[in-house]
Amino acid sequence: MINASIITIGDELLIGQVIDTNSAWIAQQLNSIGIPVLRRVAVGDNREDIIQALNQESASVDVIFITGGLGPTADDITKPLLCEYFGGKMMLHEPSLQLITHRFEQIFKRPMTERNRKQAEVPDCCQVILNHNGTAPGMQFKKAGKLFFSLPGVPFEMMAMVENDIISLLSNQFNLPAILHRTLITHGIGESNLADLLVAFETTLPAHIKLAYLPNHGMVRLRLSGTSINEQILCDEIDFLFRQLSDLVAPYLVASSDAPTEKILGDLLLKNQQTIGTAESCSGGYIAHLISSIPGASAYYKGSIISYDNTMKTAQLGVPAPMIEAAGAVSEAVVKKMAEGLLDRLQTDYAIAVSGIMGPGGGTDEKPVGTVWVAVGDKNEIITKRFHFRFNRQRNIQQTAINAMLLMRNYITSKN
Repeated sequence: MINASIITIGDELLIGQVIDTNSAWIAQQLNSIGIPVLRRVAVGDNREDIIQALNQESASVDVIFITGGLGPTADDITKPLLCEYFGGKMMLHEPSLQLITHRFEQIFKRPMTERNRKQAEVPDCCQVILNHNGTAPGMQFKKAGKLFFSLPGVPFEMMAMVENDIISLLSNQFNLPAILHRTLITHGIGESNLADLLVAFETTLPAHIKLAYLPNHGMVRLRLSGTSINEQILCDEIDFLFRQLSDLVAPYLVASSDAPTEKILGDLLLKNQQTIGTAESCSGGYIAHLISSIPGASAYYKGSIISYDNTMKTAQLGVPAPMIEAAGAVSEAVVKKMAEGLLDRLQTDYAIAVSGIMGPGGGTDEKPVGTVWVAVGDKNEIITKRFHFRFNRQRNIQQTAINAMLLMRNYITSKN
């Protein structure tokens, strides 16, 4: 089987200044055509470390992806290093120079410097991958039967090269197996309990099909993955096993696809031709952000009232000030009134309302940090639930949003 490694270059990755999203995306693209990624390696802008990574990865895999270090500044050392590593000399690549010149003249509207012009220089031993979205061309090398792809670290530039050039090149060059995945999402049962539930099912799986448990935000994704030279047979096998798996976890099943909670909720609303709004205190608009991040959300999402301050709960949502004074902003009574006020003002079919203490301060013995009240419902009924999260502020906000949307999803499905 053909396999791959990904080397990401840049000191900013090692000190945590930049999150490496490139590796995850490249791995997904390679996996989709039957090339598994065996390792992901991050190295700094250090010559010896880069060479060591190239030697180690090429010793055990067939395809090596390299991202980063191709910019115009002195710390971008990848290109001259690769020129030496593969035994070439630098030359000016005219098609790349034309693209760079066009970007500066027509897009940037400023003069091109000599430093920018030098980005069109590439090793004469590489095959150039044109960059139509930036100034650093990609490069393909061959050595000892192994393929190397050096790509810019800028994500959208790298992605275009992989999608438009490299995927088809790899598909045509290698006889690749089919790799298929099917994922479902569960909620309300922990990973260990799921594993106990599925012991017998796992023992029936053939050697080329695996079950993975992927917990996150109180949910567990179950992924069936299979590899075969015959895609249709594999597809039939995976479908059959996926139906079995779905039946076994039916009481906890949230979705039969690998979708974020906001899309699961959105798809349900779209299917029912219903609308929703959100009243947010502790989450500060994060639920609104998640719901509206889905393309087409305007068909079912009307908007949000972010009543972070108590005076806004009264002015915008009609929560009586004496109620807030008596019960506290983080209370069942207040969050229920927030949902009722939102339904009245936005005239939506459903409402989500949240109020809580995200931390790190603000907690009490009675209401410690992580206490959250959530209300969901419609004009006929509002249900509430109290949560106790025990994470940092960011994680508590995320948990609030996910659990509020899941509670809303469960309420809707119970009514339809």
